[in-house]
Amino acid sequence: MLKIEHLTKVYGDKKAVDDLSLHIQPGEIYGFIGHNGAGKTTTLKAVTGILQFDQGDIFIDGTSVRENPLACKSIIAYIPDNPDLYDFMTGIGYLNFIADIFGVPAEVRQQRIRTYADAFELTDDLAQPISAYSHGMKQKLAIISALIHQPRLMIMDEPFVGLDPKASHVLKELMHELCSKGGAIFFSTHVLDVAEKLCDKVAIIKEGKLIKCGTMEDVRGDASLESVFLELEG
Repeated sequence: MLKIEHLTKVYGDKKAVDDLSLHIQPGEIYGFIGHNGAGKTTTLKAVTGILQFDQGDIFIDGTSVRENPLACKSIIAYIPDNPDLYDFMTGIGYLNFIADIFGVPAEVRQQRIRTYADAFELTDDLAQPISAYSHGMKQKLAIISALIHQPRLMIMDEPFVGLDPKASHVLKELMHELCSKGGAIFFSTHVLDVAEKLCDKVAIIKEGKLIKCGTMEDVRGDASLESVFLELEG
């Protein structure tokens, strides 16, 4: 579903991402962990086509992000760590705007919006302007907007930040549902216990370099993910 091949991104004399290669298969929830500034967000933005890169290539379902970014963007969804929404819009207006971009038919979008908004307990707030939303509500709206076109690959940067426990549980269930239908998820997180319980595979990045990856069992061995991460981080 996602192949990152020798990805390199340079800022001045600093390699933010250094020859990174990762393969994510359909059905996998893949965690991406590392300290602040390790290169996680840079990698995620390169995958989504937001950020150009200097070397390597990225393939989504066999299509090159470098050569055909529009085709890649049509089957992915991206949730940044701090969703930048249009505050002047209402919640429902924003969701319809996103549905228009992806060409989701009216009847289909209405059903999906109703289903996801009910699940995140946001239905009663959709008529309100986004400027009146709390951070958690904005996060929920961003998640709903990402699911409207039923992406094959979801890219998420710290998706659980700002969510209450019930919303976090709903998101985990939706992640499993997407993967059960042949999709895949690649997400960064600092919440290592969540990653340990949720992910099929995990990659640890340090100073732009991949230092360990594989199944959760292979990476953590007999220890916890936290202890492995702290040891690798030195």
